[in-house]
Amino acid sequence: MTKEAASPEKPAVLIVEDDAAFATTLLTLLEAEGYPVEAAHSSAEALERLANQRFPIVVSDIYLDERTGLDVLRRARALEPRSAVILITGKGSLDTVLEATRAGAFDYLAKPFPLERLAEAVRNAAIAWEHTAAPASDEGNSQLPPLVGNSTAMVEVYKFISRVAGADSTVLLQGETGTGKEQVAQMIHQSGARRAQRFVVVDCGAMSATLLEAELFGALRGAYTGAERDRTGLLESADGGTVFFDEIGEMDLAFQQRLLRFLQEREIRPLGSSTSRKVDVRVVAASNRDLRQLVSEKKFREDLWYRLQVTSLTLAPLRERKEDLPLLVEHFLEMFRQRLGRSVRLSASAVNVALDYAWPGNVRQLQNVLERLVILHPGPLVTEEAFREALAALDPDLKRPSAHSSPSPDTLSEMEQDHIQRVLEATHGNKTRAAEILGIERKTLYRKLERMPRESV
Repeated sequence: MTKEAASPEKPAVLIVEDDAAFATTLLTLLEAEGYPVEAAHSSAEALERLANQRFPIVVSDIYLDERTGLDVLRRARALEPRSAVILITGKGSLDTVLEATRAGAFDYLAKPFPLERLAEAVRNAAIAWEHTAAPASDEGNSQLPPLVGNSTAMVEVYKFISRVAGADSTVLLQGETGTGKEQVAQMIHQSGARRAQRFVVVDCGAMSATLLEAELFGALRGAYTGAERDRTGLLESADGGTVFFDEIGEMDLAFQQRLLRFLQEREIRPLGSSTSRKVDVRVVAASNRDLRQLVSEKKFREDLWYRLQVTSLTLAPLRERKEDLPLLVEHFLEMFRQRLGRSVRLSASAVNVALDYAWPGNVRQLQNVLERLVILHPGPLVTEEAFREALAALDPDLKRPSAHSSPSPDTLSEMEQDHIQRVLEATHGNKTRAAEILGIERKTLYRKLERMPRESV
């Protein structure tokens, strides 16, 4: 095995193994993969190294000395909650597996195992670290934060991304609204060979079949009324890259045949053209609806569903991975602190409310609630009541009459105008984003702005 220099772009790995020969084998394996690696041969040495240096990835045997790998796991996660700990053992049991899972182990390997299995686990952990530890950026779509979480459900997502990123097969992502389907699609694109090319999003639910055909395949001048010039379609513009069909379950049934033909032939024919041309794109599709159910209801083509179902993943809703919620809260609050310049934290009772809530809008809803609090909450500590009020503002089912006396109409109007103004300032005038944070429709926001005094808008 040829040893390559450890890449500074790869996360550091700590190996904790009391068998010196096996530790050397693991160290050699991971150094050859390009990771900066250190080894500790006892639990005390491991805990000391963890205290002095941040290790995004820890590979530890369970049975060490007076302490176990579970102690190493807990210390590593306490010092760095995003740390991915991979436990290995030759004496696995149901109890240790359950305890490791409850403590947040990233993966669990039973000896003997192929060395490639460990290398794969470390690669998955590196992908998880890259996308959870990266600082928030003001560039791009603010609706697309990195995936965050170390729950069993999220580990499966990271594994899936690692396995399909290098292939060119079609991918189908399913899950409720707000679970992160577009983020997963972007991670698949960014982790594969097409990362340098375009990632193009097609909103299938927002366009009619006629408009969708022109958007996807392009059109020649004069192909339809208003076509005053040749127009390149989204599929051709993404040549060499990835096309993400968002909410493909909303696609017009009549247009699905054209998409199926494209998936089979990888050819496009612009409207008004008599010739076809090859296009090299990877296709990732997503739906918040059960496509199998739509097939049974004759609302989605069965042959198209089979074509999309080459590799598929269903993303778990937030209510089924509540252990990730504190990490998500920390991530979003830090992201908004950097973007908006305000530092806010949740009280313990507010966190408990978040943990008890069902989050029907999933991670996107959590993001909107926290952004609203960072913008509108007057102090640095969000109380339980303030958190409940923010939830109620964005969830009509939670709204209830206040026990306190209502303010006068003038006062209420002034409060509303002040809230709207602060949100608009925080979103730099982005009215679509402001409406989401305020929990109202965009057209409602426009009506309110029309009624506000000019000097306040």
